[in-house]
Amino acid sequence: MNAYVFPGQGAQFSGMGLDLYENSEIAKELFHKANDILGFEITKIMFEGTAEELKQTKVTQPAIFLHSVILSKVMGETFVPDMVAGHSLGEFSALVANGVLTFEDALLLVSKRALAMQKACEALPSTMAAVLGLEDEVVEEGCNTIDGIVVAANYNCPGQLVISGEIEAIEKACELMKEKGARRALMLPVGGAFHSPLMEPAREELAAAIEATTFSTPTCPIYQNVTTTAVTDPEEIKKNLIAQLTAPVKWTQSVQQMINDGATLFTEVGPGKVLSGLVKKIDRSLETALASV
Repeated sequence: MNAYVFPGQGAQFSGMGLDLYENSEIAKELFHKANDILGFEITKIMFEGTAEELKQTKVTQPAIFLHSVILSKVMGETFVPDMVAGHSLGEFSALVANGVLTFEDALLLVSKRALAMQKACEALPSTMAAVLGLEDEVVEEGCNTIDGIVVAANYNCPGQLVISGEIEAIEKACELMKEKGARRALMLPVGGAFHSPLMEPAREELAAAIEATTFSTPTCPIYQNVTTTAVTDPEEIKKNLIAQLTAPVKWTQSVQQMINDGATLFTEVGPGKVLSGLVKKIDRSLETALASV
């Protein structure tokens, strides 16, 4: 069975999507539509912008979404997933791929999500850090002993867990993880504490927009970050998508569940190959591929 997986923030690069735009009329039409929906020329930033310009949350999230979704549309009849999953933001791309959301509705939600997250980041200085080489339980227990807000945010693969929270709490947690034997514990160049309680204002803002959006019955199950299990009920999908902003991304557990449910090939749809690398670290025997047209 073929599992299609969609990357999240961090996969962006200068020039992303330009080859799709130049070689496909479908892509060209969708990119122009995206400019209209967003109210600014995101294509100009994607195709010509600097890494710094692409790093702004309000640009990064729609840019990665557009690259993934337009690539899947250009693939046409060769795009046939048995199951889908997305890492954080990638969950919105996955929900277009399996027919739950329209391209237009999903792009509007992604834009609202990005702006709400950016606002939450500016309201309170916060950050994230990657902890390498420790068991998940050790990191979780360590976070529980720190004063201030610091939580496990991204379970990326065995031995790689990202923590999220207040800057001072994250700094203390990094020192503690090194004492506990972490190979590395390093602060990440991100704007704020994604997938932590500090995203609550953004979650509330996005919840209203999600509730007002039509979610259709999917063509195949989505394995969501919050539950890690196959979900096909539109109302449940909605609920999990709202919870996702303040809950951890359980990527390791989602991939393991997809394997248990019969996935043998993981095809990454979007910029870069971050998820293919993580999938291989979760299970070396798995076959991975990068979507192409």
